[in-house]
Amino acid sequence: MSKLASLAGGLVLAAIAVSAEAETLMVYTSQPVEQMTSVIELFNKATPDVKVELFRSGTTEIMNKLQAELAAGNPRADILLIADSIAMTAVKNQGLLMAYKDAPVKDLDPSQYDKDRTFFGTKLITTGIVYNTASGKPRPTSWMDLLKPEAKGQVIMPSPLYSGAAVIHVGTLAAQPAFGWQYFEKLAANGALAAKGNGGVRDAVARGEKAYGVIIEYMAYGQKAKGSPVDFVFPVEGVTAINQPVAILKAARNVPAAKKFVDFQLSRAAQEQSVEQMYFPLVKGVTPPAGYPDPATLKVIGADPNLLLKTDEDTKRKFSEIFGG
Repeated sequence: MSKLASLAGGLVLAAIAVSAEAETLMVYTSQPVEQMTSVIELFNKATPDVKVELFRSGTTEIMNKLQAELAAGNPRADILLIADSIAMTAVKNQGLLMAYKDAPVKDLDPSQYDKDRTFFGTKLITTGIVYNTASGKPRPTSWMDLLKPEAKGQVIMPSPLYSGAAVIHVGTLAAQPAFGWQYFEKLAANGALAAKGNGGVRDAVARGEKAYGVIIEYMAYGQKAKGSPVDFVFPVEGVTAINQPVAILKAARNVPAAKKFVDFQLSRAAQEQSVEQMYFPLVKGVTPPAGYPDPATLKVIGADPNLLLKTDEDTKRKFSEIFGG
């Protein structure tokens, strides 16, 4: 592990052994390592001449690592595959992303990729509520249920200091008149705690340490599939959402291999694998995971990307003031 990787607290690994003559592609990603291992295996079936190496961490830590490398004049990533388009837009605004005009986007809704084709959504990930069905607590239906007396000391959520999905979730709700920062202050007053990432939320609710958690849906459904007494709720007010964009850095050392990786991420095969990993697909014609609602029926709370980008640091600072960390 490099010094920078150690400082960032992330994980670097060579995912798949391929021939000694293979090209190397460095991917910085927030997607879980066990999922990325399967992703690379499928990618290498069609592209055996590319050896993929990973750095995996939360989106915020990936951004910190990338900026540290840039300051040192030694950016190492070819590909960014991170949680949200807000963080990716910040990278784009620095002039660090390469436009890929010929990317295969014909089956992707234009709202899911950058108009300049510097980054492309790969899957839909929503944030809602996970609850422990054996807790004896009522099933929540609304974000406001987390403020009720029966939820006192029973709520855990991811921190925007670590999670890109949490940045979008907190920033979106804080900007809504029906919620605002008062909502989070009331959550804290009701004993809600902040974990680092969504994995900590999943584990706390699955173990029964907390009855309720704010979480991205695939982690809750995945835990339910393993037999844990948990279920996921799409709150009546709506969910917040991210689309895990993929992009090629201008500093990429292996652009041909990077383009192959983007092509793969937008392919039907990769989208079907995403469904197996419990994600909503983005490409038209691919069926969501069993038990998931039709994506067209989802109520997604709107967010102004420019506002979220502008308020990103304030969101993290304000959240830290309320919940610590």
